[in-house]
Amino acid sequence: MAQMTMIQAITDALRTELRNDPNVLIFGEDVGVNGGVFRATDGLQKEFGEERVFDTPLAESGIGGLAFGLSLQGFRPIPEIQFFGFVFEVMDSISGQLARLRYRTGGTFNAPVTIRAPFGGGVHTPDMHADSLEGLLAQSPGLKVVIPSTPYDAKGLLISAIRDNDPVVFLEHMKLYRSFRQEVPEEEYTIPLGKADIKREGTDISIITYGAMVHESLKAAEELEKQGFSAEVIDLRTVSPLDIETIIASVEKTGRAIVVQEAQKQAGVAAHVVAEINDRAILSLEAPVLRVAAPDTIFAFPQAESVWLPNAKDVLETAKKVLEF
Repeated sequence: MAQMTMIQAITDALRTELRNDPNVLIFGEDVGVNGGVFRATDGLQKEFGEERVFDTPLAESGIGGLAFGLSLQGFRPIPEIQFFGFVFEVMDSISGQLARLRYRTGGTFNAPVTIRAPFGGGVHTPDMHADSLEGLLAQSPGLKVVIPSTPYDAKGLLISAIRDNDPVVFLEHMKLYRSFRQEVPEEEYTIPLGKADIKREGTDISIITYGAMVHESLKAAEELEKQGFSAEVIDLRTVSPLDIETIIASVEKTGRAIVVQEAQKQAGVAAHVVAEINDRAILSLEAPVLRVAAPDTIFAFPQAESVWLPNAKDVLETAKKVLEF
């Protein structure tokens, strides 16, 4: 075991798969000599050469088209979109091409592409750099959308994503890159995609969340415990497809639930989770399922970011409403 930050765990996963499979390629803006804007690919070009880890022009649409073409030729591309807020420039390649390839070709072709991108607030980035757009991708059939919350999960999930034969969007919250360390195996291991993790067991209320909000939810759960309530915290890890079985089993146990996301409330992952709970477990509920989310506005400028983003206090207050219903 080694103590790793999330960014170190991601680099370790990339190195592992570059060693394991000669068809794995990494490319994007500044991922080569510079090792990426957050140094996720630091040292990989030196170790594996310019033909396997290389820079591209500042053109996300070109990056997506290259990934699509390479996947048709037997490669396993790992393109990096430098910030996920610029995903609109590559949406045709992701949702219009990669996600539809297996269906269009009747299973003749598949697209084993892992699209990495940093996202998320709390680090004072400029406009269009921090947006949480996972809901947009989760609505695209044919894509898996993965969002780790810990270094351990990041390494195991990323290796699974790279080995998957269908396209995976792998989103990395910027605030979590270097915020803490965790014991991570130095050898390779995998974590199944589409499987949630119960980060904290509880009996009174289920807090369902993902990404950086896992840590805000765990803080809220600790405060709830001081007040005599037992909160179960579920980390979705994969927001598409959802681990419905784990969600419903938790809600049937606790009878109460809230869903927490950093993204704006409208049409997000949380709304889908609430709908699934209502569809499948409404008779187990003792109270309405509430959501914690950002306001339905454009992501705030850095000066107002701390006010705009959901936090542990918001999670606590919403959980108390459900517990006291």
